[in-house]
Amino acid sequence: MKEFIINQEAELEEFAKEIFSISNHKIFLLTGDLGSGKTSFTKAMVPLLKCQDSAHSPTFSIINEYEANGNAIYHIDLYRMQSLEEVMAIGIEDYLYSNNYCFIEWPEIIRSIVPNEHHSLDFHILEDNKRKIIFS
Repeated sequence: MKEFIINQEAELEEFAKEIFSISNHKIFLLTGDLGSGKTSFTKAMVPLLKCQDSAHSPTFSIINEYEANGNAIYHIDLYRMQSLEEVMAIGIEDYLYSNNYCFIEWPEIIRSIVPNEHHSLDFHILEDNKRKIIFS
């Protein structure tokens, strides 16, 4: 487990580069309050994966798919999902076991089915618009 303090949004890109360099799994579970930086983190990670697309929030679409060197990147937002059955109906296991990068916001509802090979990032809002991110 490693803890990071982000003093301003401009530092998020460097943070993403560090996480990319030390990560050894393709699934990232992103937890934290609204506005704490989950989507911003994904936006910073997508270019590191050699993707030409700009990431944006999948709150209404639930899943955004990007392409990078012939591989998919999935950005999933489960905020509006009410049950594990509802999430299963959208085919979440296909994404989790695709061997592609998955950035999953609000993953609490699927914890019981997530492969052991994943990273968790917990985002916290601090005073003066700073962020604390716990990476494991």
